[in-house]
Amino acid sequence: MASNVNPTVRRRRLGQELRRLREQKGMTAEEVAERLLVSQSKISRLENGRRSISQRDVRDLCGVYEVEDRRIVDSLMQMAKDSRQQGWWHAFGDIPYSVYIGLETDAASLRVFEPQVVPGLLQTREYAEALVAGALPEYGKADVDKRVGVRMRRQDRIKDTERPLRLWAVVDEAALRRVVGGRQTMREQLEHLIEQSRLPHVTVQVLPFDMGAHPGISGHYAILEFPDASDSSVVYIEGVTSDLYLEKANDVQRYSVMYEHLRAQALNVEQTRDFISAIAKDYAAE
Repeated sequence: MASNVNPTVRRRRLGQELRRLREQKGMTAEEVAERLLVSQSKISRLENGRRSISQRDVRDLCGVYEVEDRRIVDSLMQMAKDSRQQGWWHAFGDIPYSVYIGLETDAASLRVFEPQVVPGLLQTREYAEALVAGALPEYGKADVDKRVGVRMRRQDRIKDTERPLRLWAVVDEAALRRVVGGRQTMREQLEHLIEQSRLPHVTVQVLPFDMGAHPGISGHYAILEFPDASDSSVVYIEGVTSDLYLEKANDVQRYSVMYEHLRAQALNVEQTRDFISAIAKDYAAE
């Protein structure tokens, strides 16, 4: 298998193809589950790409769907084999948001709204360490280091000169004012944010307090888009115990419209840099 095969995205593509075959056959997930003597939730997890798919699963499903073209079966079996490989993030152990990391690793663009903190892809190591330690007080140093290590590795997509991630970040003023790790850490973080915003594939806009209520008032979310047209966009909403992934066209469209409103209400790029610079100077003076 090529080293650049992303198991998360491959699993997602395979799930979409299996769903297409089921719908083409005119069967419901309940009917398929009954035929295979498994739970309906297993069929749903296989189709939404949240569960690892074995070659045996593919063989059984192709049998139920009466897929006679051996080339199709072989292609799906290979996708199943590839999807069971481990991505780079597995080297760090159990990561609760590994599905998101897999999607982010393969995404062509990412639009994110952050109401409370600096976006992870734009954080300095010192800021990230203080943030993770504060957000997860029950974690020991080893666990904090693991989380920070993953975050720093994720930033390789920003540094990649061949296929950099197109990042658009709208950040609430609260993220700039919240003192994480001390004023020195904040000053360095804001200066880093300005520096990163000058990259041709990174856009940062600040949403000031005086803009009042806005479409992102309910909290953080991200919209991921992929280079392959067959991969539908995904809206990611992070939770405390579980995350939400929205892939229906209507859901993605609604969040995309919300994001356009946020961009329109936020300061433009130059105003944003001046705004962040002024706050950074305040931290330096104090």
